[in-house]
Amino acid sequence: MAIQKVGVVGCGLMGSGIAQVCSQAGFSTVVREVSGELVEKGLKSIEKNLNRLVEKGTLTEAAKGEIRGRLKGTTSPEDLKDCDLIIEAIVEQLPVKRELFAALDALCPAHTIFASNTSSLTITEIAASTKRPQRFVGLHFFNPVPVMKLVEVVRTIATDPTVYEEMVAFGAKLGKTPVRANDSGGFIVNRLLVPYLLDAIRALEEGVGSVVDIDNSMKLGCGYPMGPFTLLDFVGLDTTYYISQIMFDEFKEKRFAAPPLLKRMVLAGWHGRKTGRGFYDYADPNNPKALEL
Repeated sequence: MAIQKVGVVGCGLMGSGIAQVCSQAGFSTVVREVSGELVEKGLKSIEKNLNRLVEKGTLTEAAKGEIRGRLKGTTSPEDLKDCDLIIEAIVEQLPVKRELFAALDALCPAHTIFASNTSSLTITEIAASTKRPQRFVGLHFFNPVPVMKLVEVVRTIATDPTVYEEMVAFGAKLGKTPVRANDSGGFIVNRLLVPYLLDAIRALEEGVGSVVDIDNSMKLGCGYPMGPFTLLDFVGLDTTYYISQIMFDEFKEKRFAAPPLLKRMVLAGWHGRKTGRGFYDYADPNNPKALEL
């Protein structure tokens, strides 16, 4: 059946972005959080994004009103029970995700499709908590969701081919470019990106170049929009460390192993932009200074 109503679980950075693009694409959308405060915070973020589009002239006030009219925030899981598709965007912890989907499996009708926005956990592990693995996929969006054009559509060995094709088509309806990925740790993007970022840290550890020199080399020599250390600070060093642990656990290959420097920085609480310090010091966010490491 055609997707008409979409549920999003989690209204944080990723969840609010996913809810926004679903509503913008014309889908009736309900986004659920654990508290009214978090719902309100997520909806305000969406409002801010939509206002920015109005200011740029790419969205009319009338269209903005229609988008907001299709979007509902809630703290009640019951409001998700009549959704045709539910996309999970909560904390990146397997037990929590499995508990959520087990509860949704009991709540939702048989036709509801489940999707996880996980960036590192295997979809099969999450889907195993339900009785509908054939209707379970990965929909991995990228931050910021309203801007980034890619969505990885992930199939497991159990995913029904018809369901999978429906999800590929859904990604396109959101205005994204869907890429087909198999359920392998890191999917496509992180499978290639994480070893590159970890190698940059190893190069720094081995004295190949400084933070600034390595960043400039990859920007100016390879045409990347930002260097690896700037990107690490943007993504979050703690996030990268966590993903690398999951991928190393699956593949047992050195290229996925976190370098000692990354571990030390995470333990020190230097997680990048969000904590004010990573490979750069963000005391002045407009003029970050590379640290001597």
